[in-house]
Amino acid sequence: MGFKLTSKDYADYLSRVTDFLATKKDYITDLDSATGDGDHWANMNQGFQKLKEKHDILASQSIPKMLLDTGMTLMSTIGGSSGVLYGSGYMSASKALNDAEYIDIDNLYVLLNNMLKGIMDRGDAVPGYKTMIDALYPAVSVLKHDLDNHEDEIKTLNDVKQAAVDGAEKTRDMESVKGRASYQLNKGVGHLDPGAVTMSYLIVELMDYTLERGKQV
Repeated sequence: MGFKLTSKDYADYLSRVTDFLATKKDYITDLDSATGDGDHWANMNQGFQKLKEKHDILASQSIPKMLLDTGMTLMSTIGGSSGVLYGSGYMSASKALNDAEYIDIDNLYVLLNNMLKGIMDRGDAVPGYKTMIDALYPAVSVLKHDLDNHEDEIKTLNDVKQAAVDGAEKTRDMESVKGRASYQLNKGVGHLDPGAVTMSYLIVELMDYTLERGKQV
């Protein structure tokens, strides 16, 4: 397939995932209301709508500058801890891709892996804490496994999608270690973590966009 995403491609993806998140308002709000403040969707929507407004600016920047601007925008516009975590993740990815001219399959791993590192370091959290990490970590792990084993790119991107979805689903049975759900008697057990669900949406939409873009190469 040999895809190479440009800054414009990534800006297009960000606009696309923003539109998708908008369709999930009631579902995510209900999820968050069960274990938290019920404002996760509103916070995420606010940040990503701002990215959509900045589409043309982001599309005209270099890859590292675009990722940095994305992180700074999310950090300043998403309320609650999610803004700081997403911002830290994108800023970490920007540093790691400092010389990148495009995002291919190898740079996709660098991007997602360094987002994961940035989020884990800033949030002082690890897989199993019932957070957004529980969707991102398995996606990164599968991506590295498939790259190491020289799997076909189409298979790899689909594997990453499934790993993110499965990871989010597994939070249903986890006890929350951080956040408001951790103060509940049942630690949120029986409920999906809304942060993991929205992270899975972002990963799935990125993989789908990349699969579609790859067909045009």
